[in-house]
Amino acid sequence: MTAQVKLLPSERSFAIETGETVLEAASRQGITLPHSCRNGACGACKGKVTAGSVTHRDFQPHALTEAEQAQGMALLCCAETQGDLTVEVREVKTSGDIQVKTLPCRVESIQRVHDVAVLKLKLPVSERLQFMAGQYIDILMKDGKRRSFSLANAPHDDSALELHIRHMPGGSFSEYVFHQMKDKEIMRFQGPLGSFFLNEDSDKPIVFLASGTGFAPVKAILEHAFHLGVSRKMVLYWGARQQADLYMAELPAAWAAAHPNFSCVPVLSEPAESDHWQGRTGLVHQAVLDDFADLSGWEVYACGAPVMVEAAHTSFIAERQLPAEAFYSDAFFLSKDMKPATK
Repeated sequence: MTAQVKLLPSERSFAIETGETVLEAASRQGITLPHSCRNGACGACKGKVTAGSVTHRDFQPHALTEAEQAQGMALLCCAETQGDLTVEVREVKTSGDIQVKTLPCRVESIQRVHDVAVLKLKLPVSERLQFMAGQYIDILMKDGKRRSFSLANAPHDDSALELHIRHMPGGSFSEYVFHQMKDKEIMRFQGPLGSFFLNEDSDKPIVFLASGTGFAPVKAILEHAFHLGVSRKMVLYWGARQQADLYMAELPAAWAAAHPNFSCVPVLSEPAESDHWQGRTGLVHQAVLDDFADLSGWEVYACGAPVMVEAAHTSFIAERQLPAEAFYSDAFFLSKDMKPATK
């Protein structure tokens, strides 16, 4: 059975088939809605059902609370419908014309920096991947599984696709990257995916918030902004455990020297004695709370560990008056986290 989904406030409509989720149907027809994990774990794809009803596939309870369900909220990556539906959701219009492709790629280089592999992938000569700075790709593994990684390069610098892969002991893909992967190896991927990218229609100043390799998409967005000559004030808070975990610390320092509208605040949660650290310590989102009494005129782009993204979202809106629609996020989930709990 085919039904129709109407989006508000854009009033765009698209067809949805039985067994499809709202997000799957929208993506199939070139309509990009906010999302991140696509597995009911992060809550980035929430929308409000104003007409019709949905049933949900399994999802993590924290991603959609019972109170939110009572208010008509739905997780669009898990929501299926048997009839026509109207959903209020912030539509991502600027990537609607970008084709999602499945492509081969060749490993051009692997640079291991501390516990992060900077992987560069080369596409066939006849191919080019159109993407928006901040989006991600899915590496398609031979066993049928997928591993999602943000693109760390900006679209204007697309001679190779750059991924930052943290070594996770026991993680099948990261162990392979660190110990077995060779130059010239052939892989397949699908992309671009995701709705984490710069709102270019805004002139508001920006707080970027990254933990660990959450720096990768933020790097892409900032390099894109610098390339465009964006004059908005931009400040990056990059959190890590110890100094070595700031695996590209020289890069934000160079940006700050070259761009008067940019600054960087590194924050370490557990600096080692050997770091002789004189900078900020503690949780990275708390550093923002300490520095800003009012975020009502700002936008925030947060990427990294789900606990950091969730804490920032809650506290910035509740305690610093950040408008909910001005919080953009991409939470990084490990493969072990991607199987939603049964509900």
